[in-house]
Amino acid sequence: MIKKCDHPGCTKAGTCRAPKTRDLREYWWFCREHAAEYNKNWNYYAGMTPDEIEADWEAQTFGAPLKDKDTANRDATDYMNFINDFITGRSAFDRTPPKSTNNMPRTVVSALKVFGLPITASWREISARYRALAKQHHPDTAKHKNAAAEFARISAAYDVLKKHFGKK
Repeated sequence: MIKKCDHPGCTKAGTCRAPKTRDLREYWWFCREHAAEYNKNWNYYAGMTPDEIEADWEAQTFGAPLKDKDTANRDATDYMNFINDFITGRSAFDRTPPKSTNNMPRTVVSALKVFGLPITASWREISARYRALAKQHHPDTAKHKNAAAEFARISAAYDVLKKHFGKK
């Protein structure tokens, strides 16, 4: 259905939709000329304070109202510190906290010995070593007769380490 242009005195067809309010639920129907004029002069933020504009922008961008600024700044600082520590001290995120065998369970130490790795090995080193050993001793591809037993031993050690590092 074609409507008449909503601009007073215009008799052209209203083929262009233009919002009446900020909630964008009601619209004017204008001809192309009047729609362009209306859109040129329409200000979505008219009648709003700068704080209301910022809160609306935050809600539209992030889907939630802006927290109080002190909390938001604290959260942002904490996050940036975490990211910086993560990037510059990456090895600290991959290592287990204990550095000696006295604090580490025997099963974990034994599993690391199966892989030939030190107790300070990172999860990345363990994963890479597991893949290399699994390829070497997989029963489908290995040439030696005790490949199945060796592969089972490697897999069991890997399961122990996964549990210790909290991996799934």
